[in-house]
Amino acid sequence: MYDEREQSPEHGPLAGFTVGVTAARRADELGALLERRGAAVLHAPALRIVPLSDDSELLAATKEIIGRVPDIAVATTAIGFRGWVEAADGWGLGEDLLERLRGVRILARGPKVKGAIRAAGLTEEWSPASESMAEVLDRLLEEGVDGLRIAVQLHGEPLPGFVESLRAGGAEVVGVPVYRWLPPEDIGPVDRLIDAVVARTLDAVTFTSAPAAASLLSRAEERDLLDDLLAALGHDVLPACVGPVTALPLQARGVDTVQPERFRLGPLVQLLCRELPSRARTLPVAGHRVEIRGHAVLVDGGLRPVPPAGMSLLRALARRPGWVVSRAELLRALPGAGRDEHAVETAMARLRTALGAPKLIQTVVKRGYRLALDPAADTKYDAAV
Repeated sequence: MYDEREQSPEHGPLAGFTVGVTAARRADELGALLERRGAAVLHAPALRIVPLSDDSELLAATKEIIGRVPDIAVATTAIGFRGWVEAADGWGLGEDLLERLRGVRILARGPKVKGAIRAAGLTEEWSPASESMAEVLDRLLEEGVDGLRIAVQLHGEPLPGFVESLRAGGAEVVGVPVYRWLPPEDIGPVDRLIDAVVARTLDAVTFTSAPAAASLLSRAEERDLLDDLLAALGHDVLPACVGPVTALPLQARGVDTVQPERFRLGPLVQLLCRELPSRARTLPVAGHRVEIRGHAVLVDGGLRPVPPAGMSLLRALARRPGWVVSRAELLRALPGAGRDEHAVETAMARLRTALGAPKLIQTVVKRGYRLALDPAADTKYDAAV
C-alpha cells in the first residue's frame, strides 16, 4: 500500500504545474524563482515600460520642482527614481534637481527605493515596513497636508485615490511621470497566455502590477474572450497578485485573488508553493498514492509527466473515481479527437505508459474505463458522487 507519510521528493513543490507570468519588469527573476521550484513558465509580458527621458512632460515637471521646491517628495519605485535623476543629468539639470531635493522631506515606498535615493546622495525621512502606498498616504494625512506642496514620482500606473486624497486634504500635488506602461509591441505571447487560461492549461497566472492585469483584461475583451477568461480565473486558474493594488482591476471584475502578506516576488512564489499543491487532487489508487497536477502526476511521490490528451482522460476519470466512464464520454473529454473512439484507446495506452503503473486504470469490457480506487476509499467517494 502507499505510504501516507510526507515524502521528500527530488522535484520542487511546483513540479507538474504551469504558471503564467505577465510581468514586464523583473520577469526573468520571477520566472527563475518559479522554475527553480519545478514549475513550467509561460512568459507573456502584458505591458512594456517606456522611459520618458526625452519626454516634455517629465522635463516640465523637473523644471517646475527646481523652480518651486516642494515640501515633500514621495518616491515610489527604484527604477523610476533612478530614471528621473538620469534624465535630469541628460538635460544638464541633475545637480540642480539633487540640490533642491536635499532640502525636501523624502518618503520612500520601500527598501529598493531607499537604496536608489541614497545612491543619489540623498536621505529619506521615512519608509513603511509594509511597502504600501496606502500606509504612505495614511501617514501624510495623519500629519496633515493642508497648504503643502508634494511631488509624487508616478510609476506608470494610476495610484488609486492617492493623489486625489492629498488634494482633498489641501495639498498641491506635482506629478512626476518618469515612465509609462504601453501595450507590448508583440501581442502574440499575451494572446497565447489568454488562450491557455481559457483552455485551463495553466494552473496559475501571476500579476506584479495593476496595469498588467488591466492590460490582460482589455486584450481579452478585444478578442471577445473576457467572459471566458473571467470564468477560468474565477474557478480553475489561480490568479496570484503581488499586492492589493495590483489586484484591483481583477477584483473590479469580480475575480478573487491570492496575495502574499509581504508584497515581494519571493513571498509571491512561496504562496504559489503552498496554494497549488493544496489544490491538486490526491487519490488512493491500486495501492498507490496518486496526486493529479496540471501537466504531470505524482505516483507515490515520483513525478510522471503526462501528455495533454492523457491528462484530459485522467481528469475525466478522477471526477468520478472508481466509477466506470464510457468511451464516448472520454472521447468528448479529448481535445479535438473527433468521433473515432479508437483515439481513446490510443491516448489511454499512452497515459498508462506515462504513469508507469498500468493497473491504476482498469478496462471494463464493453463499458469503458475506471480508476482502480482502493476498496477502503470506495464508500467515501461513492457518497461524494
